[in-house]
Amino acid sequence: TGFNPQTPPALALGSIPISTTYLINNMLDNIYTSAFFLPFTGSAYRECMDNGTWAERSNYSSCEPILEEKRKYPVHYKIALIINYLGHCISVGALVVAFILFLCLRSIRCLRNIIHWNLITTFILRNVMWFLLQLIDHNIHESNEPWCRLITTIYNYFVVTNFFWMFVEGCYLHTAIVMTYSTDKLRKWVFLFIGWCIPCPIIVAWAIGKLYYENEQCWFGKEPGKYVDYIYQGPVILVLLINFVFLFNIVRILMTKLRASTTSETIQYRKAVKATLVLLPLLGITYILFFVNPGEDDISQIVFIYFNSFLQSFQGFFVSVFYCFLNGEVRSAVRKRWHRWQDNHALRVRVARAMSIPTSPSRISFHSIKQTTAM
Repeated sequence: TGFNPQTPPALALGSIPISTTYLINNMLDNIYTSAFFLPFTGSAYRECMDNGTWAERSNYSSCEPILEEKRKYPVHYKIALIINYLGHCISVGALVVAFILFLCLRSIRCLRNIIHWNLITTFILRNVMWFLLQLIDHNIHESNEPWCRLITTIYNYFVVTNFFWMFVEGCYLHTAIVMTYSTDKLRKWVFLFIGWCIPCPIIVAWAIGKLYYENEQCWFGKEPGKYVDYIYQGPVILVLLINFVFLFNIVRILMTKLRASTTSETIQYRKAVKATLVLLPLLGITYILFFVNPGEDDISQIVFIYFNSFLQSFQGFFVSVFYCFLNGEVRSAVRKRWHRWQDNHALRVRVARAMSIPTSPSRISFHSIKQTTAM
């Protein structure tokens, strides 16, 4: 006769009193199962405990997560997944090479290249965390493990640092070209603070919001650009908008300077601006695509799938190409290092050959003196 409407019903012989909460939970479970899982892939069930109450969560371990869109484009989603893995692998390889070049070439370690180096570092860390996220299976995702939430938090931190270091790139170019401020007076610690420290409170605020309002599914947003995720997406969008303003001013001033001067400094800035012009739309458009509905027709959906997968996965590769492999200073330093190594190697080979010639003690002395004189 009397039961607590806030708890699931106890099993009993005969009639079972069903509470309102139980009906709502059952409806939600059915909606979730029918919306996100294909029929005949398994059954979702809720366990009845020893004390006659229902478990708090339903068990979806036998279900397979197949989104509605994947039913329509299974082949395209498989190809997009291959593009993602291939792009991230190529990006990581190129980024590691670029990182090593900046690490070894001390002769080019100026503020501008230090900024490039940090940008490349954030891409490496972001891609590594992306691979870790791929190891999380559906059961762990549903169980909302603490270590899983930690990986998501670290990944989002590196995503934010990515865009903030792009903002640092824009700040540096804008200061040097538009404001005509001497770059020698710029302090490295200011840029390091902007790129690495400012994202910290943003991600901490996001994590607190997730913990109290959306503490589920390893803190992956149900839909991109929704609810608590705006805590870190908002600053990223703001940074992108400021960068586009920077670029507009930089290009305007640079075109004026190019008409009057063609000094090496101007050419250097022009190359940097070209790289930034390519990278900023690339990064910005890729991120903003998550908020744009590609349309209901099949062609728009398919183009969206491939375009988004390609840009997201190959970002690191393009960063390496524009900021390292096509960097004139890096290429010149590599050539000098290569020529120096060739000269040293040739000298060692000549000395080794000379020392390996069998001679008498007197000839050894004369030969050594002759080699020393020639050197």
